[in-house]
Amino acid sequence: MSRLKQIRSFGQSIWLDFLSRDLIESGGLHRLIDEDGISGVTTNPTIFEKAVSGGTAYDGAVASMAAEGKSAVDMYRRLTLRDVAAAADMLHPVYEITEGGDGFVSIEVSPHLAYDSGKTVAEARDLWAALDRPNVLIKVPATEPGLAAVRRLIGEGVNVNVTLLFGLARYEAVARAYVAGLEDRLAAGHSLRHGPVSVASFFLSRIDTLVDSLLEEKAAAAGEDPHIDLLRGETAIACARLAYSRFRIMFSSESFHRLAGHGARPQRLLWASTSTKNPDYPDTKYVEPLIGKDTVNTLPLQTLDAYRDHGLPEQRLERDPDRARSQLAVLEEYGIDMHAVAARLEREGVQKFIDSYDRLLHALEEKCTAVNA
Repeated sequence: MSRLKQIRSFGQSIWLDFLSRDLIESGGLHRLIDEDGISGVTTNPTIFEKAVSGGTAYDGAVASMAAEGKSAVDMYRRLTLRDVAAAADMLHPVYEITEGGDGFVSIEVSPHLAYDSGKTVAEARDLWAALDRPNVLIKVPATEPGLAAVRRLIGEGVNVNVTLLFGLARYEAVARAYVAGLEDRLAAGHSLRHGPVSVASFFLSRIDTLVDSLLEEKAAAAGEDPHIDLLRGETAIACARLAYSRFRIMFSSESFHRLAGHGARPQRLLWASTSTKNPDYPDTKYVEPLIGKDTVNTLPLQTLDAYRDHGLPEQRLERDPDRARSQLAVLEEYGIDMHAVAARLEREGVQKFIDSYDRLLHALEEKCTAVNA
């Protein structure tokens, strides 16, 4: 059995953090579902930018839409909706087998709307209606305005993937927004037995990249310090383990049990940004320690291949919670404010997606120009 398939026995789902038309039409996605047990797909503007700009798979569709006089925004919408719909249909048997617990594909609202709750809700509704599939998740950023959008969308029965999550306090706020949305939906007289479903996407490698750079600055200022060396590359896993501890507490509470009695599902934690940025770290660094029940890990193709080759599946997520707490406490002693780290990563994350989105629109405009020429 594939090492990736073995992870499911520990209660974790493995999703693919990539989607392209080539992958769908070549049968590659079907093989990943069949052979490796991939049970979901996540996308974002960066992924679609690479897919559209990196080959010719979309050229025919772009040429057709250019002839119709479509704008780059219209093209982006049509291309992404088609790919997400095709992937969702491919994963629908997984959705049925798991009785609505898995088999999801995510699509993101425009990153330009990250700080506008009302427009986020409007675009999320539009995407949800256009796709019209129960196994789709609409990605909404975990910004302050995003929290209000999450509650409203959950209350309306829209599945939500809450993305760009970097801090423990914000994670708790995301979980509360989800529960509040369920309460709103139940109070309005709706059943919770067929959704909505939500995941909370906690980004990992970016945390270590930033904190490690701050530790380097501390080391340069203070000179040789063996304690700093022990802290490098440990922050993201510590945050994930503490987030999972809070997940277990919040979704085993009496108030959530009442909602569960009406059919509500816990909002699973999803580990995102799981490719290893530092070449000195193992290529499965953000997979091995984070296998645990009721979680999702979304892996890019390179990390997927690495784990298939030499992963060692074992449930490890709940190990050493005291060590995780002490690691974050030591960071505070060194003057590293994790609230400030999370806020900075959120701002940078939103901007990175905006940049990718804008580059994609520019690439589509260039393809249109080439077609017209």
